[in-house]
Parts: sequence; structure tokens; C-alpha cells
Amino acid sequence: MFNEALRRLRMLFQRKIFQNELDEEMRLHVDLRQQEYIDAGYSAEAARTAARRSFGNAASLRESSYRSWGWSWLESLMSDLRYGARSMFRSPALTLVALLSLALGIGANTAIFSFLDAVMLRSLPIREPKQLVILGEGQENGQTDRYGSTDLYSYPFFRQLQQRNEVFSDVAAILSMSNEAHGMVDGRDEMDLIHMQTVSGSYFPTLGVRAEMGRMLNESDDSSEGDHPVVVISDAWWKRGLASDPNVLHRTIKFGTTTFNIVGVAPPEFFGTKVGERPDLWFPASMLKFVPPGWGYYKQNFSQSFYIIGRLKPGVSMKQATSNVDVLYHQIIRGFPDVDTSKRNMEHLDEAHVELTSMATGISTLRATFSEPLKILMTITALVLLIACANIANLLLARSTVRVREFAVRQALGAQRSRLVRQLLTESLLLALIGGVLGVALAAFANRLLLRMISSGPDVIPLDVSLNIRLLWFSMAVTVATALLFGCIPALRGTRIAVTETLKDGRSTSNTSARSPLGKSLIVVQVAISLVLMVGAILFTRSLANLNKVNTGFNREGVLRMNIDTTVTGLKYDDPRMVAMYKEIEDRVSVLPGVKAASFASFFFHKGSWNTGIHVPGVPYDENVNIKHNTIGSGYFSTMQIPLVAGRNFGPQDTATSQRVAIISESMAKNLFPVGVNPLGRHYYAPKEKPENDRLVIGIAKDVKFRDLNEETQYIDYFPNAQNPSGFYYFAARYEGDLNAVTNEVRQAIRDVNRSLAISKVTTLEAEIDSSITNQRLVAELSAFFALLAVFLSSIGIYGLMSYMVSRRTNEIGIRIAIGASRSNVRWLVLREIVLLVVVGILIGVPVTIAGGRIVTSLLFGMSGADVASLAASIVALLMVAVLAGYLPARRAARVDPMEALRYE
Repeated sequence: MFNEALRRLRMLFQRKIFQNELDEEMRLHVDLRQQEYIDAGYSAEAARTAARRSFGNAASLRESSYRSWGWSWLESLMSDLRYGARSMFRSPALTLVALLSLALGIGANTAIFSFLDAVMLRSLPIREPKQLVILGEGQENGQTDRYGSTDLYSYPFFRQLQQRNEVFSDVAAILSMSNEAHGMVDGRDEMDLIHMQTVSGSYFPTLGVRAEMGRMLNESDDSSEGDHPVVVISDAWWKRGLASDPNVLHRTIKFGTTTFNIVGVAPPEFFGTKVGERPDLWFPASMLKFVPPGWGYYKQNFSQSFYIIGRLKPGVSMKQATSNVDVLYHQIIRGFPDVDTSKRNMEHLDEAHVELTSMATGISTLRATFSEPLKILMTITALVLLIACANIANLLLARSTVRVREFAVRQALGAQRSRLVRQLLTESLLLALIGGVLGVALAAFANRLLLRMISSGPDVIPLDVSLNIRLLWFSMAVTVATALLFGCIPALRGTRIAVTETLKDGRSTSNTSARSPLGKSLIVVQVAISLVLMVGAILFTRSLANLNKVNTGFNREGVLRMNIDTTVTGLKYDDPRMVAMYKEIEDRVSVLPGVKAASFASFFFHKGSWNTGIHVPGVPYDENVNIKHNTIGSGYFSTMQIPLVAGRNFGPQDTATSQRVAIISESMAKNLFPVGVNPLGRHYYAPKEKPENDRLVIGIAKDVKFRDLNEETQYIDYFPNAQNPSGFYYFAARYEGDLNAVTNEVRQAIRDVNRSLAISKVTTLEAEIDSSITNQRLVAELSAFFALLAVFLSSIGIYGLMSYMVSRRTNEIGIRIAIGASRSNVRWLVLREIVLLVVVGILIGVPVTIAGGRIVTSLLFGMSGADVASLAASIVALLMVAVLAGYLPARRAARVDPMEALRYE
């Protein structure tokens, strides 16, 4: 079998050798027969003739030999491909347009699909990922003491679930917050910013991940708090941070005052369980309190901050597991000795039901942020590809009419119509394959560009969007589908000809009608889709513009932003030396040349929040009200330029031992205090605080945006650091002049206070605000690009079709001019047809556009999906582009010489 296949392949690629050998053999047979006839008394010439006659038809015998020696179907395919390649070179303009259209269409679809695959479809690189589930949906993160939370759980809850459940073979806990801190590797004098993930000791055994070197964390590392300073590092950080040191298992890393031993290196393919995050190292939950920022959640029953994942036992269904876990959830929560059985908490608990979600594709905040934009972009790129296919089909339809005489001759010589169809489809497939290869190459470049676009900061999101087998299969499927889409109709139409009439006058009859209704239909489809894309692009662009115009309540310009890691000092947040250090930094930076004000804050815009309700004496408690709290330095309002509308700022009199004070936002003062009463001088307290520790309202500040630009007005209060010591991490300075010079001055001033402080992520407030609308910008920019591409392709289609129609109607136009038609009338005759096609396309596209607008309304800001102005602008733009595309063919028609036209016919 193998030798047979090898011989057939040799026949395919060494055909000339086989042909020479066959000719030699056939010549030998003829010569032998000739000699026999000569021996029988024939003359040499008569013997030669008789020998050839008895040997048979040499061409027929040669074809029979080829069929038996090789793969005729493959040879035929290769022949069609060669012929197709020559046809492509004969029409370079058409080929170039088709390949460009296909490359852009397939490349865009492949690039967007690669992100969909990475964010939503790809399984984690772990053992049997389909057996892994997470309690809840894993969409919430942070820490909450709210009863009824089904996404976040406390560590003690995890331990009880691990012991009491009957449906999981393994259970693990993952801290929902992946923090970063500056650590010192042994033997170095500079700290590195390291991304860390806190996990239970059962984390790696549950996932089935084995160490590349050393060992992974296990239950013994998580058995008691504070006595297991060990970490497992990622393969990437081992290579990047430790230069692939072979003695890595003898290295240590120091965080704060604790030194951790490296006990293992994770395998290269393992990046954790959160898509879009790649921790540099994992440490056990038992060491949570000893790693910056020193969260003490290990033993607290209602500090709910962990995700819990489990591996289903063989034979256990999701329904059975959900039922078991839901029952245990209520038993465990109600069984904690410090459970608060207030009516409100019990009501929340009664309403809570734990649902299990598959963890096969991991946990991802990217999924929530970008799933909708990516789906929209996938739809947009699919429509662009559809336009490209319609465009190419139109061009091939026109081209097939040029080849009609060729097809007629071949059919007259005996070629079957199916053979011609196959050849045309092969040519289409060749075109699509080349376009597909170019598209994949384009996607490889576009992926990197897109990754940079969705990364909301200077650091690129660690997401693997490289080409893989799934992506190549997708590209192959798209390529074949496009070949069928744009190749079938031209192949069927082009080969449906009347052979006799075509041969007689050199032109087709029915199939080459200059009216070309099929071509016009394709133009109408392109215009309708282009309208949908144009309106979508305008809507998203205007929505982005509206977001950029939002009044944030603070001045976003001229603010330097940086993170300062003070945990490296080893001081507690409430240590008076730490409070004094913050104050000294603010004071030193504030007086620097070019700096107008400076301040720390627990949270700046888009940097998270700490929320609770409040009790206001005389006002019924509303559990639905959430106040965003922020601890700030005294220079915060000056730095952010947030006006105080009443009262005073924090001052030296607001100390740790004085009356606790607060500044509240304008809307909070207006809506949460008794009507008609001035909030200044009033008191309030948080639900977990004692009334005697209440806060006095000393000022009212203007409302500001806190989390997002498109959020509703938030209730915010501000506390002085002296009375509410905070683990400050964020620092800002309002400056004027050169940013780099000011940054260097600020860095030096901070180092003058404490040289060990680690500074990172230096940027501006304006850049951070821009990064908060990354997904809106992504959709707006890409939809605008694809809409322009769609209109460009449609204009090419209109130009190509009208050029073809003008060439086919040269005789008619010549007669019209000969009998008195003015050239302007001829020009209008062509343009009128274009306008008619575009109007029909618009009439079809308008209801589709309105329906599509309703779908994307939730993604728009400050406008609705049914925006008349956007629709009208798109219609006008499409009409202008169409007339422009059709003007050149119309002008050429108007310049037709009637005598030459009639003589040509």
C-alpha cells in the first residue's frame, strides 16, 4: 500500500520522467511490430503504418496509463489550481481587491475569535477541567460581611465545607483579591514588584497540577496560621525574576519582616485559575496575615473573601452537588458561634441559594467586562466578511461573463458543465486559501494590537491570544465558507450558457444580461449591511464622546498619580510613626517647585471602594443605601480640586483622640439627612460602630464620580487619616510644567523621607480615567474601522458592477447618443440606477438597523439605540459614497463615441 502510494506521488511530481519512460516503451513496441511486418515482406513505410495501426491510439493508451499509475482526481485538481493561478495573474486588479477583502475579513474574524477563545472558551491547563466547579459565579471580589453572599466565603467556612461535603473529591479556596507587593529576593539590594495569589493548601492537589521543580503547596503548609513561610513560584517569574536559576529551591524572598522559602516551580503552561492574571507566586492562606497588606481573614467566620472550588466525585451530577452544597451552606453559616441572628441577616440568609458553576474555563473579570463587546465585534466582523464575499461574488460574476466564450468552446469540445463548475469552485477556493493565509498572518499582528487596546494601563494583560489548533480550525472553516459563499453563484451562473448562440456572436444571451439582477441584489445587500455597521459605529463613537465629556466633579488634568508601598517598612497602619510619615511626605511634596498640592487617599477614581450603610439619628435605617468611604490626607480636596460647598476641611485639630469627623458629599447631605435640616454639625455612625463613636459632619463636598464615568451619583464620605488610619497605597500631586521633571522631584522627596519606600505605576489621573473606558473605546474604534472598511468594499462593488454594466451597454448608449440623447442624460441614466440600488438597500437596512440599535442600547451612554441623527447621517454618507463610486462609470458612459460603439457591435 505504501509503495503504491509512493509510486502515485512520484507520478504526480515526476510526471515528465514517467512520460519519457512510457514514450520509450511505446516506441519500442511499435519498432518491434514494424520489424515483424518487415520480416513478413512489408516495405519499411508500410510496415511502420501497419505497426502503428495494430498498436492502437497512442494518446488514448497514454491517458489509460496515467489513470492507472497516478491519482487522476489529484492531477485534475492540480491542473485546476494551476489554471486558477494563471487566471488570477491575468486579472491582477480583481485578484488584489479580492485578496485584500478576504485578508481583512478573515483576519478580523480570526483576531476577534482568538480573544473570545482566550477569554470565554479555552479550558484551564489542569487535570479534567470539566469536573471542576465553583460555588456561585465567581463574579464578585473583595471582602464582605454581608449575610447571604454566595460568591465569596470565609476561610473557616471553606474548612467546614471541605470536611462535611459528600459530593467533592477535593475542595480548595482562592482569595478573590490577587495582591501585589514589593519583595526582596535574597542577595539583592532592590525590591521587585511581585504579583501574588493566596490559596489553600489543597489548591494544587484539587487542580491536579504537579511541580516542574521541587514541590507544590499542600495541606501541611496550610495547617496552622503563621508558621509555614513557603511559596511556589511561576515558571515565567522563575525565568524573568531569577534568570532560570537552577538552585531556585534554595532561594528566599522577604516580604515585610517575613522571609519565605521557595519550595517549587509551577509548570510552564499553568498560569493560575484567573483568566487575564498570571501570579508570580502562590503562598498558603496560613500566611495571609504575614504578607502585605496583612489581611487577617484566616480565622474570621464572616470575613467572606475567598472563592471556593471543588472537583466533583465520579458519578455525581451538578444537580446533586448543588443540592448538597446548598444544604451545607445554611447549616455551616447558622452554626458559627458568632452568627448574627438579626431579622435582616436571617432574611438574607433564607433568600440565599448556592448555585454551582463550571470552572472549566476559569474565573475571569475580563469575561464580564469584555464578553458583550467581543460578541458585538464578532458580529461586526462577520458582517464585514459577508460584504467582502458579496463583493467578490459580484466581481467574479462580471468576470465570468468575459470568459463565457471560453466556457462555450470547452462545452462544445465535450466538457461537462459539472467539470466547469468544479474548476471555477477550485479557483474560488484557491483565492480563499490565499486570502485565509494572509488573514491569519494579519490576525497574528492584530492580536497584539488588540491586546494592547484592552489593557487598561501600561502593563499588557497576560492573556494568551497566540495562534493555536482551535484558531487554525476556525480560520480554515471561515476560509472554506467564504469560498462557497462567493464562489457558488458565479460558478453556476457563469456555466449556464447557450453554446451555439455564444459561439455564433461571441457573447452570451441570458446569462450575461447587462441588467445583471443578481449583481444588483448583491449590491443592495452590501448597502443594507453597510448601513447597519455605519449607524453602529456612529452610535458607539458618540457614546464614547459623551463619556469623555462627563463632569467628573474634579479636575482630571495636571494630576500625577503613583503607588507607594509602605508595607516594606514593617510598620502597622495605625502606628503613629506611619501616620506621621504620610503627613511628612504630603508636606514635603506640596512645597516642591511646580507642585500645587499633594495627598494620599485610600481610593482615587476607579481604584475600588469600601462600602457600608450608615445610621443617621432621626432617620429610618435603609439597608439599600451604601456609602463609599474614603480616608484622605488634608490636601486631597486641593489636589483633586473638589470644591467644598459648606463647612471646613480637615485640620490639625482632627487628631486620633478628638471628636471623629467626616466630610460628606452633596447628594449624601441632601438625601440621607432630615429634610430642611443642615447636615453640618449632625452625627452619624456605621452599622458596626457604637453610637457613642459616631462622626460629626464638618463639611460638604461636591459630588464626584468615584468608580466609573457612567455611574449614577454616589454617596461618599471622607475621613482624616489620623482618625481612621489606612493602608494608603495611592498618592497624587497636582502639578504644572514638565511631568517628568516633577515626577523626579516627587520621587526624590519621598526617598528623602524614607529610602525604603517602593514607588510604582507612575502615571496621570487623566490616563487612568481613559483606561476606565477601555471597552467602550475598543468597541467605538474598531466598529468605526470596520464600518469604513464595509463602506469601502461596498463602493468597490458599486464601481465594479456599474463599470461592467456600462461596458455591456456600450451599444445601447451609443444608439441613445446617436439619436439625440445628451451626455448629461446618459450620465444621469447610470447614476439613477446607482441611487436606486442604494435607496433599496437603505430601505431594507433601516428596520434592521433599528432592531440592532435596541440590542446595543445597554452599551451606550447618553443616547438610545434608535438615534435619528445617527441614522440620517449614515444614510447621507452612504448616498454620497455611492454616487462618488458610480460617477466614474457614469462619466465614461457619457463619453461613449456613438460611431465607435456601433462599429464595435
